[in-house]
Amino acid sequence: MFPGIFQGPLQESILRRAQEKGLVEIRVHDLRVWTHDRHRSADDIPYGGGSGMVLKPEPVFEAVDALRRDADSRVIVLSPQGTPFTQGVAGQLAQVAHLILLCGRYEGFDDRIPQGLGALEVSIGDYVLTGGELPALVVLDAVTRLVPGVLGDAQSAVADSFSGGLLEFPQYTRPPVYRGLAVPTVLLSGDHQAIARWRRKEGLRRTRERRPDLLARVCLSELDRELLAEIEDEAASKDAGMDI
Repeated sequence: MFPGIFQGPLQESILRRAQEKGLVEIRVHDLRVWTHDRHRSADDIPYGGGSGMVLKPEPVFEAVDALRRDADSRVIVLSPQGTPFTQGVAGQLAQVAHLILLCGRYEGFDDRIPQGLGALEVSIGDYVLTGGELPALVVLDAVTRLVPGVLGDAQSAVADSFSGGLLEFPQYTRPPVYRGLAVPTVLLSGDHQAIARWRRKEGLRRTRERRPDLLARVCLSELDRELLAEIEDEAASKDAGMDI
C-alpha cells in the first residue's frame, strides 16, 4: 500500500550491493495496481462490524497471480499472528528461488488471502506495527545475507548470533584500552585455541544470561557442558562474594 517505505533501505549497504551484483532481485509493487474502482480501493469495512479496515482479497489474489513465476514461488504474509521469524526460518527462505512478500495494513488481511494462497504467515515479534513494510524489510535483510556470495566473508553469517543456536560472543577492536575499559587479554594473546575457547564460553555465558530459553534447544557438546559448569561456578562465587 505504501511502496515508498522501501526506497531508502533497498538503496543502502548489503541490500544495495546484493542487487548490484545480481545475486538477488528485489521488486516493489503497489497493491493498488490490481484494484478496479476509480478510488483504487484495496481495503473495505469488516463484515460483522468493528473498527478499522480490512485488505480485500481481489487485488491481493490478482497481484499474486501476476507475480507468481511457477509452482515454486513461495508466498509470505507478514502478520503478527504468524510463525515467529527466526534465523532458521530465514535459512529456509534463502533456499527458495522466488519469494512474494505481502505487507498488511490496517486491521490486516481478509483471512481468505493466506488460506487461498497457501501462504506462510510470518511474525517478527509480539508487538504491533503500522504495517507489514518494516517486517518485510527485516525478512529481506535476514534472507539476503544468507544468499551465497552476498557477504564478503561467508563465515560472517555462520558466526552470527542464532546461527548456531546461541548468542554471539562479545566483539572488540582497537584501541586495547578506552576510558579505562580494556579488551580481554586472551584476545591479544595470539593463541587461537585459547581465543576459540574464550569465544565459545562467552557466547554460552551471554546466552545463559540473556536468552536462557535458547540453551534448552541447542545440542551441547562435552566442551559446552564443561564451559557451562565453569560459568555456573563463577556465577555462584560472584553471588557468594556479594552476600552481606
